Amino acid sequence: MNRLASEKSPYLLQHAENPVNWYPWSDEAFKKARAEDKPVFLSIGYSTCHWCHVMAHESFENPDVAELMNKAFVNIKVDREERPDLDSLYMTVCSLLSGGGGWPLTVIMTPDRKPFFSGTYFPSHSLPGRIGMTDLIPRIVEIWKNRRQEVLDSTDSILATLEKISAPPENGEYISMELIDKAHENLKSRFDATYGGFGTAPKFPTPHNLTFLLRYGALRQNGDAVHMATVTLDAMSRGGIYDRIGHGFHRYATDRKWLLPHFEKMLSDQALIAMAYLEAWSATGNSRYKEIVEEIFAYVLERMTSPEGSFYTAEDADSEGEEGKYYLWTMEELRALLADDERELARRIYSVSEEGNFADEASGKKNGTNILFLEKSLAENAANLGIPERHLQDTLRIIRDKLLAARLTRKPPHKDDKILTDINGLMIQALAMGARVLDRPRYLEAARRAADFLLAVMQDGQGRLLHRFRDQEAGITGMLDDYVFFTRGLLELYQADFSVGYLEQALRLTEIVLAEFHDEKNGGFFQTSISGEKLLIRQKQIYDGA
Repeated sequence: MNRLASEKSPYLLQHAENPVNWYPWSDEAFKKARAEDKPVFLSIGYSTCHWCHVMAHESFENPDVAELMNKAFVNIKVDREERPDLDSLYMTVCSLLSGGGGWPLTVIMTPDRKPFFSGTYFPSHSLPGRIGMTDLIPRIVEIWKNRRQEVLDSTDSILATLEKISAPPENGEYISMELIDKAHENLKSRFDATYGGFGTAPKFPTPHNLTFLLRYGALRQNGDAVHMATVTLDAMSRGGIYDRIGHGFHRYATDRKWLLPHFEKMLSDQALIAMAYLEAWSATGNSRYKEIVEEIFAYVLERMTSPEGSFYTAEDADSEGEEGKYYLWTMEELRALLADDERELARRIYSVSEEGNFADEASGKKNGTNILFLEKSLAENAANLGIPERHLQDTLRIIRDKLLAARLTRKPPHKDDKILTDINGLMIQALAMGARVLDRPRYLEAARRAADFLLAVMQDGQGRLLHRFRDQEAGITGMLDDYVFFTRGLLELYQADFSVGYLEQALRLTEIVLAEFHDEKNGGFFQTSISGEKLLIRQKQIYDGA
């Protein structure tokens, strides 16, 4: 066991038995690097990240790679969900140096925390177009020993660029209607009129864009904006990205048609997507949008809620070492589980086959497994079959119940059971909004329980928020998202039931934000508080990230 064994993060604990001599992010690690004159190898990921698992199995569990890492570096593991400030900072570095980003995030830096190399996934041995760890590490060692001044010069250049892009514009402007119109035109130029969404593949739900379009449509009386949002929401709910057996949305689709999902499920996605469907239902009256919201909440309350009423972070894409195994079906399984007429209906409605409709992301080859998705809406399917839509819905509900019972006998994906204040704030907001819009008292009760838990447990002695709770311990200084998302949740609670106490707490937290995060000189708000850990750059973010 390495030093990660005493950590709380499920991601760090996944690496506690690696032969790599991992440290958590700590002064101790950087002191060791200075004392031994070694670079620091920083690896950032999260416990439900598929490619993080791949790199762990290929490289960090490989004794030969671990030996090279231990000799060359002081090695640090970080859970990006515990430390979004570190992740944001070094992901910016990665995009500067490599033109891209993603997880696992790999950064090599000096003992004074200045980065000089970055990338994402590295296999143990080199592949065409991708260097492996066994070749990369000796190269870094050679550069560190023989070209040190080049390294130091590059770190100074990188730091100067970070400071430049983190600086506010010299002439700040208010958000104007012209800017809002430009945002609409930008989305319109990238809209996929055939399959919904924006751009090609991969496709992420990005529900805040859809909420923007719905509100823009109301503001400008613009039917095109509402159309783009609803076409996308319809396509998402029909696609493989939506789990029609256990409900909830997967992280993203690897293809243009929303068919092939990346199977992890994130609490943040459930909250934001639920709010988008709630607003779509309010805007259009389409009852299917209300049903999707209720199914998302059913999934969260059943699978992602702690005994205390707070919400877990995510479920993995992998189970039993395979991505998506929990969610896929062979025709042999469907024959064993469904009556002949049910199986035939499933084949026609969900486009399943002996060959399979699911293809491996890396190879593109089909392996006889199927993801359940709808090429057409239920109304279109019912018309094609010549049966009432209600009858089709009832039969599909019977099929779903049988498949769900069978799936519950499978080994489920790993669940990241840490509690994060910011993401819980989003879920509180969604549930409170759902309670008000749909008139569902049980959603209000769930939102209250979670909010009361955060107010009771996720604060330090001065009433400032903490970021993470797990294994009966709260910790990590709260960041801007913790305050903003939780405050928004409290405001939604107040709007749902007019409990003045929630409004008072929202006001109190906002006073802390103004005192500890506001940039009084240049405007805007820093991601980290003035009392938090001092990083290379104190960042501001004006856009929605991952």
